[in-house]
Amino acid sequence: MKLIVAIVRTEKLNDVLEALFKAEVRGISISRVQGHGGETERVETYRGTTVKMELSEKVRLEIGVSDHFVEPTVRAILAGARTGEVGDGKIFVLPVEKVYRIRTGEEDTAAVTPVS
Repeated sequence: MKLIVAIVRTEKLNDVLEALFKAEVRGISISRVQGHGGETERVETYRGTTVKMELSEKVRLEIGVSDHFVEPTVRAILAGARTGEVGDGKIFVLPVEKVYRIRTGEEDTAAVTPVS
């Protein structure tokens, strides 16, 4: 089992969700985050004051999957999130030691498999 954590542009979220749906990947958590990577810093004027914007608004997706769903999930995120510009984001694939479904007490692969 793996936890896939992806940080993507906010404007690409719908494209990523559509690609994940087409890849039959279910069970996702989404958070709004701020961060800084390789993007160039931008300067904006706010109420007459020049402000250096160092953090960009991004979306963090967390998806717990069985091992055989890792590649389809990563491919779907790449397809939906890529613009080819700096700041497209990152995907992290992390090992998961144990998973429990709270409602039923199911463990591990049974707990990350979608309920029909």
